[in-house]
Amino acid sequence: MDQEPDTSAAARDSGTPEDFAVVIDARGAVMAWSAGASRLLGYEAEEVVGRPAASLLAAKLPFAMRRRLAAGEPWTSDLALHKRDGDRVKVQLRGLPLAHSAAGTPWVVAPAAMTYPAAPADAETAELWDLTLAQLPLPVAVYDREARFVACNQVMSRAMGLTQEEMRGLTLWEIYPAPPLDEIDRLQRQVVRTGKLIFREEQPFRASGEVRDHAWSVYLSPLKDRAGEVLGVSAVVIDITGQYWARRRLAVLNDAGTRIGSTLDVTRTAEELAEVAVDGFADFVTVDLLESVVQGHEPQPIPPDAPVQCRRTAQRSVLSGCPESAVRAGDVDFYPPGTPPAQALITGQGAYYRASDSKLREWTTASPARAESMRRFKMHSVMMVPLRARGITLGVMHLLRHRTADTFGEDDLLLAEEIAARAAVSIDNARRYTRERRTALALQRSLLPARLPRAEAMDLAYRYFPAGSGEEIGGDWFDVIALSGGRVALVVGDVVGHGVHASATMGRLRTAVRTLADADFAPDELLTRLDDLVIRLDREEGPDARRDTDGASGEVGATCLYAVYDPVAGVCDLARAGHPPPVLVTADGTVQLLDLPAGPPLGLGGLPFEAARIDMSEGSVLAFYTDGLIETPGRDLDVGLELLTEALRRPAADLEETCDEVMRKVRPDPPADDIVLLLARTSGLGTDRVRTWQLPADPAAVSGARRMASEQLTAWGLAELDFSTELIVSELVTNAIRYGSEPIELRLIRADVLICEVSDSSSTAPHLRRARVFDEGGRGLLLVAQVAERWGSRHTSAGKTIWAEQPLSG
Repeated sequence: MDQEPDTSAAARDSGTPEDFAVVIDARGAVMAWSAGASRLLGYEAEEVVGRPAASLLAAKLPFAMRRRLAAGEPWTSDLALHKRDGDRVKVQLRGLPLAHSAAGTPWVVAPAAMTYPAAPADAETAELWDLTLAQLPLPVAVYDREARFVACNQVMSRAMGLTQEEMRGLTLWEIYPAPPLDEIDRLQRQVVRTGKLIFREEQPFRASGEVRDHAWSVYLSPLKDRAGEVLGVSAVVIDITGQYWARRRLAVLNDAGTRIGSTLDVTRTAEELAEVAVDGFADFVTVDLLESVVQGHEPQPIPPDAPVQCRRTAQRSVLSGCPESAVRAGDVDFYPPGTPPAQALITGQGAYYRASDSKLREWTTASPARAESMRRFKMHSVMMVPLRARGITLGVMHLLRHRTADTFGEDDLLLAEEIAARAAVSIDNARRYTRERRTALALQRSLLPARLPRAEAMDLAYRYFPAGSGEEIGGDWFDVIALSGGRVALVVGDVVGHGVHASATMGRLRTAVRTLADADFAPDELLTRLDDLVIRLDREEGPDARRDTDGASGEVGATCLYAVYDPVAGVCDLARAGHPPPVLVTADGTVQLLDLPAGPPLGLGGLPFEAARIDMSEGSVLAFYTDGLIETPGRDLDVGLELLTEALRRPAADLEETCDEVMRKVRPDPPADDIVLLLARTSGLGTDRVRTWQLPADPAAVSGARRMASEQLTAWGLAELDFSTELIVSELVTNAIRYGSEPIELRLIRADVLICEVSDSSSTAPHLRRARVFDEGGRGLLLVAQVAERWGSRHTSAGKTIWAEQPLSG
């Protein structure tokens, strides 16, 4: 009589309830239904008993099972069954026939019992069985229930580097105390305890009998007797080194796609390439780019008979500090014709070398530093891979191995070339971006003041920061314009948009402001005329032209703040067009945000601009800025203004230090927009430097005006300017008496230049003309223009003023 199968172990392994049991009559109908069957399939007994058992099947019976059913023989098979909720479940069941009757064979169905066949009975079969295990081309070992070595085949003995006698009775950790075998030893004990198979895939490691690393898949299976009791563990090991490295290469490619090209910076992209290569499959990596690429220029074809100049842009090593490097990062290296890196650059094809290759040895020995590095770190394998994008060679990547035992092979070269191709596109994109950004930045900087003009009555300092990396150059600008009478015009503006188009518009507006300032328009009138210009520019260009230049549509627009400081009167006239208001810091430390009429942004048209006049005590500081300084995503505008006023509360004696303090406290990092900050500390021109006379409308007053001017020059120690000044005074006063009307005023101002002004109440402005040979007049202003450095006229609320400036000697 057969031994009753132990179904409990099989039920635990398959998830089938231990008390699962179904009795099926000879007609195929369900006769009995256990509680375990109800829990598994969800049907209660009264729903199933009497129904055909075939109605519970979710798939056809396997062919082998149908044959055993027909013969009335016991069967074991996987079956797919319907659950009451509509789901399907796959279970392994065993059917045993009951006593035969005339009506057929009834069956009892229960969870399948796992059987463990004994070794073959006859000697010949047993010998073949033993030879199969002994000569299996996979390492196999057997351990007892205490996880101690019992036996192994020859392949396992060779991998461990020990005989069976040397290992017998020892645990795996005692045989070879090195990770990850400690973990395998623990898992063997777990298999003995649970009776369940465990699969483990290991990272590469070197077995005690191996000379190189291997990756292994380990199957730990319980060895059970007929009753299901665990007697030991079998370990079958499969070498998956090839599959491991194939997956590793795919992971490296995926890593390269994720990490390389995160920024539009050439150097950072090269560093990312080196990092990925070292993390993936090399011990030391360098990235050398052509000098033209580093500078952002278009690389030229490399001549085959000339040395190639490259710059070490990035390097990375498994050792801290890259001690293998013979060239420091940022330094230039030259590759003679015919050397491995030069060949890679010229041909565009990668290659790998052993340290003994004559071509590589000739190149390395030519440099004592490189030869010493190869010897000291025992570098045994080198690979050169060119960086090419869009058919252009950008540089070369060197990959070396000294810690990794395996040499580079064809698979490594294919992987390196794939990574290099992806990185080269990112490097070329960064190079193009760098070139375009430098062009836009150079354009904008060329349109801004190269240096601030000297102003006798004003100390100046500024900061200009274009938008950070990844952003286009904006249209922020500023200017300081010296006006007549020692006055100074300050202007800060911001053109809507970014890119070259915004910079070009900014340049046109700055030129227009200078032209209008030279005409001495009042701030509100200047902004009105500038508004008309912006409207005309927008009408002339149209949206299609704007879209073609920077990809954005919308109207041309700008904001602007214009101020004129008069050091003689000690006042400042200001007007703004949609621009943030300036900050005034008085000499006593009071800080206030000037409440100026806002005015519409330039380009809207039809709306008026208003000017305001403020008194400026000596030592006051005016701060002009663009919105990029105070506005930043995630920070409220009021917070930015509060930080700015706090940074200006105690301005330093040196305005440069104050600029630095403002940048530290207020500047967003990174800036989302261009930033302009312009600081001006005012000082007055006292009565000792200004002299004024009221003159009658009488030609006889001309000589008296010359005499008073001469005496004043002597008092100021400017006697060397006596002749030219008398000539200027004579001509200007004569013109005022002849063509103007009273009151007539003569004023001399000693600032950084000597200024002579004559004012009258007539609004008729003079103009320069060239007198003909026989003309008796018309030469006065021509003479003034010859002896003065510059001259001009301006309209005032009371009439006009004609002025001339002379440089001070020394």
